[in-house]
Amino acid sequence: MKRIRIIRYGLSFFLCFVFIFSLQAEEGMLPLSEIPRLDLKSLGFKIDANELYNPNGVSLIDGIINLRGCTASFVSPDGLILTNYHCAFRAVQTVTTKENDYMRDGFIARDRSQELPAKGYTVRVIEFYRDVSKDVLGVVKKEMTYAQRTRAIEKQIKKIEVNTEKMYPGRRAEVAEMFIGKTYVLFVYTYLKDVRLVYAPPRSIGEYGGEIDNWMWPRHTGDFAFMRAYSAPDGSFTDYSPNNVPYHPKKYLQAAPEGVKEEDLVFILGYPGRTARHRTSYFISFEEQVRMPCLVELYGWMINVLEKLSEKDRTVEIKLSPKLNGLWNSMKRSQGQLQGLKNLELAKKRKEKENALQAFIQADPQRQAKYGRVLERIAELFNEKRKDAEYDFILGYLLRSSTMLGNAYKVVEASIERKKKDTERESAYMNRNFDRTLKRIEINLGNYCEEADKILFKELLMRAAKPKGDKPQRIPAVDNIILKDSVKGNHAAKEKAIDAFINSAYTPSRLNDKDFLMGLFEKPNKEIKMIKDPFIQLAVALYPTYQEQKEKQKRQKGILDELMSQLINVKKEFMGIEFIPDANGTLRLTYGRIRGYSPADAVYYRPFTTLAGVIQKNTGKHPFNAPKKLIHLYETTKPGLFAHPELKDVPVAMLYNTDTTGGSSGSPVLNANGRLVGLNFDRVFEGTINDYAWDEAYSRSIGVDIRYILWFLDKFGGARHLLKEMNVQ
Repeated sequence: MKRIRIIRYGLSFFLCFVFIFSLQAEEGMLPLSEIPRLDLKSLGFKIDANELYNPNGVSLIDGIINLRGCTASFVSPDGLILTNYHCAFRAVQTVTTKENDYMRDGFIARDRSQELPAKGYTVRVIEFYRDVSKDVLGVVKKEMTYAQRTRAIEKQIKKIEVNTEKMYPGRRAEVAEMFIGKTYVLFVYTYLKDVRLVYAPPRSIGEYGGEIDNWMWPRHTGDFAFMRAYSAPDGSFTDYSPNNVPYHPKKYLQAAPEGVKEEDLVFILGYPGRTARHRTSYFISFEEQVRMPCLVELYGWMINVLEKLSEKDRTVEIKLSPKLNGLWNSMKRSQGQLQGLKNLELAKKRKEKENALQAFIQADPQRQAKYGRVLERIAELFNEKRKDAEYDFILGYLLRSSTMLGNAYKVVEASIERKKKDTERESAYMNRNFDRTLKRIEINLGNYCEEADKILFKELLMRAAKPKGDKPQRIPAVDNIILKDSVKGNHAAKEKAIDAFINSAYTPSRLNDKDFLMGLFEKPNKEIKMIKDPFIQLAVALYPTYQEQKEKQKRQKGILDELMSQLINVKKEFMGIEFIPDANGTLRLTYGRIRGYSPADAVYYRPFTTLAGVIQKNTGKHPFNAPKKLIHLYETTKPGLFAHPELKDVPVAMLYNTDTTGGSSGSPVLNANGRLVGLNFDRVFEGTINDYAWDEAYSRSIGVDIRYILWFLDKFGGARHLLKEMNVQ
């Protein structure tokens, strides 16, 4: 815990201060700038700060990568990458067919010529960073509206990124907002675009326990896979080419086959997604009462539909599996977070802190003049968001519900955006991003299932057809093009109109034809508007509505940016400390101990599971269908080198009290010497609340033990060539 400097504002404020900090857990997702300030030796590290991060030399972070939104690490001098199975799942699913069922059977490249392109995957390795807050906020003028403020900042960020990439050809530049509306940091990355699949276990290993065990402990999932990064022979970073050669990283991690034991120090370097620990009680209440319940309900319905369709045909199951995985993961996480928010009464507790802060503001006339209405105005903003919440939710998911409508809207939007100056375009249509946008559309089209598309699209249209609130908000395009005369009719009349549109729209449309669709992205808006495709016509009519929504969101963001910047300032003054910014997809350090926990009275969870537990859970049926070969190996072989010395068995998964969130998946778990002892892949159910609040009592992360990965490669996978490449003999 950082040293806290107490500023005496009188006894009442001092008591408030102590009360607040008695509830506050130690911050755990440290940005790179904080690493030199840590006393690593006193924490138990056996390496120094320069070995973790050295801006003037090679360090561990040179071996840590961002892989398509997950974290991963280099584990050999030839660009071999270790990450989670669920992070590599898209790559496995994309190359899976009925004939080559790599999801069911697993995949192994016996040599590099057999490695398969991982479409849509990229690798980012950090090179350097610098604060650009003054550059970003320097474009804001007092006379600007809030929407203009947001647009000006967005445009300036794009200019910084584009200009930086011109200075460093082949690199990737990203500006990250660290504190909302207040601080911005430019990160420059090595950017590798040729990534290939090397090894993935069968899905029955990589997702052992399925959704029953997801976010749960004890866990027995072998959530790991291997990929490889490639570059051009001249060292440049190009898209896939058979002439490319394995990339040689500055640093790669060395596995520690001896693993770890209970209470050992471990740390993680990774790219955690987003947390909301500096957000207000109004944000927390909105999440708990509005957004997450809507998401859980809709995703639950969608899962039920897609699982029934998947049961009919293996090809359909393969196509729908990425979407189902994403829906399940989001829904169960949200269920855990809702339970945590209620159990902790987090909104109430955060409101109590805000009341203490408001009292501090009111105690001084200057503070009152400057910050007196900050919390009140944030409350007003979230009241506005609540009024529009159902309408915004349906409008937001309408495009996501249908691949056909989503493709049509992207065509329409691209035809407008691509005419603008590059830095004035929406990010997806900028020159630096447009090729990857088209590739994502192409990959998603490969998973198109018309039956599923029709069912999901109809449901969102039915929801859009219902009046909402005291002053019903309507989607004009849906009313005018689909519902027509049935707008004021009963439910049956609206459903009949929706069915009629769906039945007439899908047959003539060619938006599921890859060549036709890609050709549309080359046409000007004038030609797009004249295309008679029903989805294109609907997208053209929807465009003004989405622009209105976008303008509203930019205005709200502008207001919130200004208010949150002021709130951070006054909180620092009140509490007398510096804050660590919320996680935001940038590289962070977190450290802790291998440690179990007690989720309920008289219950204690030990920090390791074993291969014996895999066998005990086995039912022979999904999701506990352990491969027969694995059972045979357990019964006939000894764990040998990879056994836990106390458990006398191969450890499968482990618990530790580091601070993680989404995006931490695939992060290497490292021992005090900086050697690889595990692979982070999940949190316990109680720990899903981490995004909003962290506490040592219940916040636990879950990783695959390196000993299980190495044992599996050696005994089950027939992948000793990978062990040799990793220098594990």
